[in-house]
Amino acid sequence: MDSYNLIQKIAIYALPVLLAITLHEAAHAYMARRFGDNTAYMMGRMTLNPLKHIDPVGTVLLPLLGLVIGGVLFGWAKPVPVNFGALKNRRVGTRWVAAAGPLANLGMALMWALLFKLALNVDGYFSEPLALMSQVGIQINIVLMVLNLLPILPLDGGRIFESLLPPGMAWKYARLEPYGLWILLALVFSGLLSPILRPFINLMYSLLGVLL
Repeated sequence: MDSYNLIQKIAIYALPVLLAITLHEAAHAYMARRFGDNTAYMMGRMTLNPLKHIDPVGTVLLPLLGLVIGGVLFGWAKPVPVNFGALKNRRVGTRWVAAAGPLANLGMALMWALLFKLALNVDGYFSEPLALMSQVGIQINIVLMVLNLLPILPLDGGRIFESLLPPGMAWKYARLEPYGLWILLALVFSGLLSPILRPFINLMYSLLGVLL
C-alpha cells in the first residue's frame, strides 16, 4: 500500500470505511425500532445513506490524517440516538441494540473475506484493487467490532455488560459512563489499547481463516 498515492489510497479505503460505519449505525437504529424505540427512525438514522451517519471530524478528518501520516486509522461516526427507556424489555432490548452494530461488522468482515478469496482466484484488471479493498474491509470491520465490544460505556460492549448485571450493580456501573471517553483516550495515548485489542483481533483473523 506504501507505493500508492493519497488519491489511490482514498479510493481503496473509502467504500470499506463508509460501509463499516453506515451499516454499524443503521443496525443500531433498526434494532432499536424493532424493540419499540422510534427515535433513530424518526431522525432519519435507519438508513444506508452514509451522509446521515458521517461525523466531519471522526469520519473524515481523522481517517484522512491517518492515511497521510500513516499508522492505525482511528475515528468514529455520529452515535445513533436511542431512548433506552422506550425499549420493550429494557435489559434485553439494550443488549440487542448494542450487539447489532458489532454483529453488522462481523457480517461485513465475512463478506470482505469472501471477496478477498474471489480476488485471489480471478485474474483481471480489478483483481488487485479488489484484494486491497477487501483487506481494508476485513481490517476496519474487525477492529471496529473488537473496539466496540470493550466493556466501557458508552461503547456497545459497555451496554451489553451493563444489561447483564443485576439491577443494583448495573445502576452503579452506568454512573461510570461520563468517564468512559476519558478512559478510552487514556488507553489510546498510553499505548495500552493496541495490546488489549491485538489478541482478539488476531483471534478473529484466525476464525475467518478457518471458516474460509
